[in-house]
Amino acid sequence: MSKAEFSTMIISHQDFLRQLAMKLTKSSDDSNDLMQETLFKALKNREKFQEGTNIKGWLYTIMKNTFINAYRKRKNQNTFVDETENKYFINMKESEKSATTDSIVDHKYMMDQINSIDKTYLETFMMYYNGYKYEEISEIMNIPLGTVKSRIFLARRKMMDKLKDYR
Repeated sequence: MSKAEFSTMIISHQDFLRQLAMKLTKSSDDSNDLMQETLFKALKNREKFQEGTNIKGWLYTIMKNTFINAYRKRKNQNTFVDETENKYFINMKESEKSATTDSIVDHKYMMDQINSIDKTYLETFMMYYNGYKYEEISEIMNIPLGTVKSRIFLARRKMMDKLKDYR
């Protein structure tokens, strides 16, 4: 199947995708973004589509998975885990939080210590810290999955060693 034929087939299901995107996101702007991302992924993975199979189902699966992955990424970025005893930090007033945390740690010293770590480890760790999954980091950096895991582990260890005075 040619690229033009495939594009025509996808565009014929555009109304279905628009309704599904709106149902999932409940926002016009977000639904447009989701639909654009779905169409991009479908065109990018055109060779994975097998002729004779249900194109509508294939597009539905791409959109649903794209939506779920974006939701998980947003959810994980906004998660805060309070590891203090008796959940003290969460129960503090907003004004006390910044005063307490800023007074304990010299931010410049801490950032200098973190930035002194080898850039290959730090770059991989920061991608993980920013919500990327191991597989995504592996694809983006074009390195094996085991190397990604190893670099993140080593970056954590090096940070813990450099910042052991603050634990």
